[in-house]
Amino acid sequence: MDLTKQLASELGFGLEQLNRTIKLFDEGNTLPFIARYRKEVTGGLDEEQLRRLEERLTYLRNLEARKEEVIRSIEEQGKLTPELAQAIQAATVRQDVEDYYRPFRPKRRTRATKAKEQGLEPLAALIWAQELTEGDPQEVA
Repeated sequence: MDLTKQLASELGFGLEQLNRTIKLFDEGNTLPFIARYRKEVTGGLDEEQLRRLEERLTYLRNLEARKEEVIRSIEEQGKLTPELAQAIQAATVRQDVEDYYRPFRPKRRTRATKAKEQGLEPLAALIWAQELTEGDPQEVA
């Protein structure tokens, strides 16, 4: 669904009114300026309506950007299915997008994982157990 149409249905504003108001926000005009000096452009929206519009517009734009980022990341891993892409695109809340992404999120690299990658796990197990009775710990490493 188009962003403007979604906002129009959620907030109950006209499409042309929304397009003009969004254009004012995109040009960098502040909410108080628009509320005071651009009432004729916004169709008489008051400050509270403009604030709701700005907050929802920002949220939806961030949501769309996050959806694209998640899809790109999963696609780079080669694990994106058409069903998953469709489910992510259909999400209306950021938490849903994050829930879909969670199984594909790269794991954090801690010091322990770096040590395991370097083959130090047997040495760590030996130190943890404190059972070296003979030999050199360097040999285990």
